[in-house]
Amino acid sequence: MSSNELSRVITQRVACDWRAAYALAADPARLPDWASGLADGALTRDGDRWLATTPGGRAVLRFAPVNELGVLDHWVAPEGVPAVYVPFRVIGVAPGACELQFTLLRQPHMDDAAFAHDAEWIARDLRALQALLEAPAD
Repeated sequence: MSSNELSRVITQRVACDWRAAYALAADPARLPDWASGLADGALTRDGDRWLATTPGGRAVLRFAPVNELGVLDHWVAPEGVPAVYVPFRVIGVAPGACELQFTLLRQPHMDDAAFAHDAEWIARDLRALQALLEAPAD
């Protein structure tokens, strides 16, 4: 690791009530609709865990319990790798508007290029979530 940057907060403003944003983002079954870095296809529930196929292979996902605070923290455990903690929040910033805040924590094996790549991927996924949340209802 050549940079001193150990974490990066990636944000996306959304024209949507935070509770609606939280409800969609907290639904693991909806991850394939916007989280390309976390789920390439349908997830399978296994008790309090979810099994997913990610761009890096199969992984076990666990999510923070449903809450009234907008906390979407989760843990991702790719096969053969210890679980990675992922802090994620939906914060109401104004009536009908919220901010998605995702904290990318640099992992010990990440060089600057991998860290920047992950940050770009997360920003792209948050823009996809924004588009989904701001799309007109059918």
